[in-house]
Amino acid sequence: MASFTATLSTSFNNILVPVGSRFCNPNSVSLSIKGTPRFQLICAAKPETVEKVCNIVKIQLALPQDSTVTGDSKFAALGADSLDTVEIVMGLEEEFGISVEEESAQSITTVQEAADMIDKLLETTEKSA
Repeated sequence: MASFTATLSTSFNNILVPVGSRFCNPNSVSLSIKGTPRFQLICAAKPETVEKVCNIVKIQLALPQDSTVTGDSKFAALGADSLDTVEIVMGLEEEFGISVEEESAQSITTVQEAADMIDKLLETTEKSA
């Protein structure tokens, strides 16, 4: 999966117009707005990572195997409290061999966010090795 984001940068330039121009009031200021779009492609976690996270969430929350957990599933909607979330993160650390900082762990609210964080940590680990 991939998501698409764009930003727009704008610069303002004064345009001098002759006073006698029929298109402009001599007391007004004209500005030219030139936008330069900057596109960025952000790749989401691998499907197998999302699937592993879904399985770990099911185990940690003692959900039935036939229950539906997807990338969009919110931990709170699945019945997880803050202690459950800590246990989920610990399970993820053990399964993937990673270490999650406390700040990052507190910001995870969905399966997809957890999977994205895992892939990012794994990628960082691979680059530094």
